[in-house]
Amino acid sequence: MKGTLKRLLFSTMLVCSPFAQASDQAACGKVSIADMNWNSATLIAHVDQFILAYGYGCDVSLVPGDTMPTGVSMTEKGEPDIAPEFWTNSHKAMLDKGVQAGRLRYAGDVFSQGGNEGFWVPKYMVDQHPELATIEGIKAHPELFPHPEDPDKAAFMGCPAGWTCQISAQHIFNALELDKAGFEIVDPGSAAGLAGTIARANERKNPWFGYYWAPTPVMGKYEMVEVDLGADVNLAHYKQCITQADCQSPQVTAFPTSPVHSLTTASFAEQAPAAFEYINRREYDNQVMSDMLAWMDTYQADGEIAADEFLRRYPAVWHQWVDAQTAQRVEDALR
Repeated sequence: MKGTLKRLLFSTMLVCSPFAQASDQAACGKVSIADMNWNSATLIAHVDQFILAYGYGCDVSLVPGDTMPTGVSMTEKGEPDIAPEFWTNSHKAMLDKGVQAGRLRYAGDVFSQGGNEGFWVPKYMVDQHPELATIEGIKAHPELFPHPEDPDKAAFMGCPAGWTCQISAQHIFNALELDKAGFEIVDPGSAAGLAGTIARANERKNPWFGYYWAPTPVMGKYEMVEVDLGADVNLAHYKQCITQADCQSPQVTAFPTSPVHSLTTASFAEQAPAAFEYINRREYDNQVMSDMLAWMDTYQADGEIAADEFLRRYPAVWHQWVDAQTAQRVEDALR
């Protein structure tokens, strides 16, 4: 009941705020934001909705979105105006074409540390066996990572089938020759299944070794250590081989930081330069986002409720994205 009341109050404020009416609208106009179908993106979309409405007088609407359909629609139709969280690696050619044609704009980085992929182990295992922070230490102790179905094997939790990371994780696994050390990749079945294996291992203090990424809810809930793979990032090889299904000779490379941008239409940037500058400046610390995602998971909060929680909990973060007058208008709306 409390969550429902809070949601109604939040929605009512967006409609009734004096900052979202009359003369202010002329400065910003109507703005549509893609409400993407994963937690970090829907949180960001609702934060943007609130700040743009109260801070900049925009007439803001949210529309359902997903990566590929939203990118295509923005490129070809000029709508929606904003995609708050766009992992650009696998769609860069299409997006670059839209930018070159004058239809799209890349805004700032969404996460201050970028999207962080890697091989991980729980911190409690590293506390007990410090050598497990390195891939050589892990290869020397496969017995610490028993396979759930084969006592003669060690387990490496892979990326779900059908995801791009399944290809890259498999290739890096092969390049590291983890199979020769006794490891076998275990398919978790789904993203939820993979997250569940991390949660169960941490709650029971069981061993775990595998692929994962941040920011994510489990990385906010549990302390995990990224394994040093003993190599720097070889970006050219990563793009040309590691991410390609037909790569025949993978070499060891660290995972590069995944670029995660906000994407806007050129028309939005031109009609509302101050609002565009906010989108360009706002950047979430990875740990802050992981903590918020863990909070959303714990309380089963949607993006709207999570946005309200974020704005109240982290004013020191979002005040850096706007000028003092805009921050005050948003603070007044939160009261």
